[in-house]
Amino acid sequence: MFEMIWQGLLETLYMTIVSTLLSYVIGLPLGVALVVTDKDGIYPLVGFNKVLGVIINLLRSVPFLILLIAVLPFTRFLVGTTIGSTATIVPLVIAAFPFIARLVESSIKEVDKGVIEAAQSMGASTFEIICKVLIPEAKPSLIIGAAIAITTILSYSAMAGIVGGGGLGDIAIRYGYYRYQNDVMLVTVAILVVVVQVFQEVGMTIAKITDKRI
Repeated sequence: MFEMIWQGLLETLYMTIVSTLLSYVIGLPLGVALVVTDKDGIYPLVGFNKVLGVIINLLRSVPFLILLIAVLPFTRFLVGTTIGSTATIVPLVIAAFPFIARLVESSIKEVDKGVIEAAQSMGASTFEIICKVLIPEAKPSLIIGAAIAITTILSYSAMAGIVGGGGLGDIAIRYGYYRYQNDVMLVTVAILVVVVQVFQEVGMTIAKITDKRI
């Protein structure tokens, strides 16, 4: 049982970390695009901004369990199976990147407009403002958002156990729910709580270290 729970923990960490990284590869540029192309942004594209916002909102509004089942054919096409931790990464990324895009958008909108105007007055290009002003200035908030995102993805990964997604969620459902082994359920829940707390504390600590305002 110990070996099974240890393996489940490793699978959960694998799904969560890889999904978070891939979600940020997609969500970070989209979040930046939402801010930059806004009507008050540094490169306004109102039509593009509205279309992108609608797409992100539509994806965010789909409950994860429904999304998990709906993308099973796409998951099978990409990884060749719908069972296991690697297969779970596909729906996790699809569910998480719109959420991350909104987190990034919120963080970047906190940047002082005076700093942006100063960069523009010095002739900085849009790309330079994004890379040298917006993202660095929003770094503490982005890190806090990342801590929130990774814990959200962790909870999604636990739900994926319903369709054999692997990890601690799969163990909790197969043994704690179907076989009525309440001790297994309690152990898996306790481990998930500890992992969430660790991710949150690490994220908050890094955010405080990188915050120049403190």
